Amino acid sequence: MQRTLLKSKIHRATVTEADLDYEGSVTIDGELLEAADIIHHEQVDIYDITNGERLTTYAIPGPPGMGGICINGAAARKVHAGDLVIVVSYARYEEQEAKHHRPKVVHVDERNRACRYSRSVAARDN
Repeated sequence: MQRTLLKSKIHRATVTEADLDYEGSVTIDGELLEAADIIHHEQVDIYDITNGERLTTYAIPGPPGMGGICINGAAARKVHAGDLVIVVSYARYEEQEAKHHRPKVVHVDERNRACRYSRSVAARDN
């Protein structure tokens, strides 16, 4: 049996642009994509922390080192420049591999530069 697990995510990035007239996708700083192990055309989910919207699209690399996160196409009606988002990728793992899998989490600063990495997502203590 295979299980679908969190593969990687870019946590709390700030959307820098929203381009309604561009043909779909999300353009993400190439360095962030590499850090999060997300490749060109890979399916990603966008979780908008600011307004609660969730959507699925695909990633395309933007200029590296610029911190750009641009929501393209119709999704630009739901996610706007200045919104905080989480960009998530999932993968399917065989049962044995899934038991030992640890997702890659890329935390970014206010300029969307990778500032911290972790290999797990811990539950919050109440």
